[in-house]
Amino acid sequence: MARRALKLASWTSVALAASGFYLYSNKYLDPNDFGAVRVGRAVATTAVISYDYLTSLRSVPYGSEEYLQLRSKVHLRSARRLCELCCANRGTFIKVGQHLGALDYLLPEEYTSTLKVLHSQAPQSSMQEVRQVIREDLGKEIHDLFLSFDDTPLGAASLAQVHKAVLHDGRTVAVKVQHPKVQAQSSKDILLMEVPRIYWELSTKRVLLMEFVDGGQVNDRSYMERNKIDVNEVSRHLGKMYSEMIFVNGFVHCDPHPGNVLVRKHPGTGKAEIILLDHGLYQVLTENFRLDYCHLWQSLIWTDMRRVKKYSQRLGAGELYPLFACMLTARSWNSVNRGIGQAPVTAAEELEIRDNAANYLPQISQLLNRVPRQMLLIFKTNDLLRGIEAALGTRASASSFLNMSRCCIRALALHKKKSTCSFFRRTQISLSEAFSLWKIDLHEFILSVKGLKLASWVLALLCWLIPASH
Repeated sequence: MARRALKLASWTSVALAASGFYLYSNKYLDPNDFGAVRVGRAVATTAVISYDYLTSLRSVPYGSEEYLQLRSKVHLRSARRLCELCCANRGTFIKVGQHLGALDYLLPEEYTSTLKVLHSQAPQSSMQEVRQVIREDLGKEIHDLFLSFDDTPLGAASLAQVHKAVLHDGRTVAVKVQHPKVQAQSSKDILLMEVPRIYWELSTKRVLLMEFVDGGQVNDRSYMERNKIDVNEVSRHLGKMYSEMIFVNGFVHCDPHPGNVLVRKHPGTGKAEIILLDHGLYQVLTENFRLDYCHLWQSLIWTDMRRVKKYSQRLGAGELYPLFACMLTARSWNSVNRGIGQAPVTAAEELEIRDNAANYLPQISQLLNRVPRQMLLIFKTNDLLRGIEAALGTRASASSFLNMSRCCIRALALHKKKSTCSFFRRTQISLSEAFSLWKIDLHEFILSVKGLKLASWVLALLCWLIPASH
C-alpha cells in the first residue's frame, strides 16, 4: 500500500513538474489562464481580509479613538490586498476593483483612494507583447505603421491599454491594444472603444485605432478649475446624457468609471464637452423594464409611495422594496418618504447610508439575486455616476431629479403615441406631455426664485448685522 502511494506521489510530482515547465515555457499560457487559480486566489484573499478584521478589532472598545485608528489601518491593509488581487487576476477582477474605487459615497476612503489607481493604471502589457499583438493582427511591424509610437501607455485598463502614436500622414491617433491574455481569461469581456473617429482600415479584433482626443478625467476637479470648466455644468450634462440613455433610448453605456469619461472645453465653442470611452459594456433595456423603471423614478421624484412599492415589486424587489428604493436613490428611507428632491444629502445621512450598507449586507445580497440582470448593470452605472458626483462635490440636486423626470415624461409619452393610431389620442398625449413638462418648468422656476429670495434675505441680514463704516 505504501509502495503504491509512493508510486502515485512520484508520478504526481513528475506530472506537476512537467505541467509547470510547460506553463513556464509556453508564452500563451500562465497560471492565470485557469479559473481555479484565480478563484483560489480570490478566496484566499477574502479569508485573510476577514481574519484581519475579526482579530484586529476584537479586543478594542467599539467607537473609541483607538478603535477608529485601528479600523482605518485594517481598511487600508484590506484595500491593498484587494488591489493586489485585482492586479494579479486582471481582466474582470480589474473591472470589479474599478467599480469599488468609484464608490466614494459608500465605501471608506481607504478603499476608494487605494483602488482608484485601477481606473487608469491597471497592470500593463510589455512592449514585446504589444508588438506581438499588432504583428499578429495587422501583419506589420510598429515602425511600418507609425511615424512614432509612445512606448509608455497613456493608460492601462482591465482588458487593454492605450498608446499615443502618429501615422505617416501626420495624424495623431490613440492605439488601443488588447492584453494578450484577455481572450483566454475573460472571453466574454472583449472590449471595443469608440471615440469620435475610428480608423477601421487599421483596426482588428484586438487592435483599435482612433482619433486622439485630449481631456481630463471627469472626477478631476482640479483639472476643471485649471481649464475654467464649470463642474456643475459637467455634472448636469452627465446626468442628462445618462437619463436620455436609460429612460428614452434604452441603450446604456454601463461602464462610466472616471477612466472612461473625459471632459474638455470644445475647441470650437469653448463649452464643456463630455467624451465617453470604452463602448464595450452596453445594456439594451427591454421595453417593459424601461417603462417600469420610468414609472418608478417618477414615483420616487414625486413621492408617490404606493406606486414606488408597485413598480419596485414589478422590477423584482418583492417585500424588500424600501431597501430597493434606498439603493436606487442612495438616500435614507426617511428621505425617500419626505421626497428625494426636498433637501440635499447631509453628513448625518451619508453616515447612516454607510452604516446601513454594512448592516443590511444579507438583505442587499438577497435583493441583488432577485432583480433582473438589467437592473444589476443599472445599479453599477448609478453607483459609478454617484461616485463621480461625490468627487466633484455635486451630489444629486432637485434640478437633476427634475431633468430625470423630463426624460421619464417624454419616454412614457412616446410609448403611448406608438401604441395608438388615433390622431385625436396622439394629440391628447402630446398636450398632456407638454402640460407635464410645463409643470416641471414652473416648479424649477419656483425653486430658483426661492433660492434667490433666500439669498437676498441672507444678504439683507448681513448688511444689517455689519453696518457700513463711516
